[in-house]
Amino acid sequence: MNSSSTVRPARPSDATAIELLYRQLVDQPTVCVLAARIQAISEDARTSLLVCDIEGVAKATVLVSLCSDVMYNDQPFAVVENLVVDVAHRNQGLGEALLQHVEEFCTSSDCSKIMLLSSSIRVDAHRFFEHLGFRSDTKRGFVKYRRQFARVQ
Repeated sequence: MNSSSTVRPARPSDATAIELLYRQLVDQPTVCVLAARIQAISEDARTSLLVCDIEGVAKATVLVSLCSDVMYNDQPFAVVENLVVDVAHRNQGLGEALLQHVEEFCTSSDCSKIMLLSSSIRVDAHRFFEHLGFRSDTKRGFVKYRRQFARVQ
């Protein structure tokens, strides 16, 4: 990470930059980042939306949410979503810096584990996650999207 980059909580004014990052992650016209939603997340102690900004512009982002659990007393686990680094700024340590902050958030919250999913075709991302200590050989992830939910009559 270079000296002009900073990891910080996202602000409502980052909405457009975050939406542009998400559009690099997924090619879907339904991607829509609302400033009001960023504000609401910033007020939620169990969720953190972080950005890595360079000269005031968000060039990477990640979302981490704590999930309640009963297995280990009151210890939560964390889910990481939508980690994306602008294509022009990859391999500069931004993603690693974001995940370091995620780990600090999770440590301070006494999390039992951090989980994340990654598209099966993102082989470079998989290597990156494994380099940072995430393991893909101990669990298997499954996803069911809203459009696949059974319709309730």
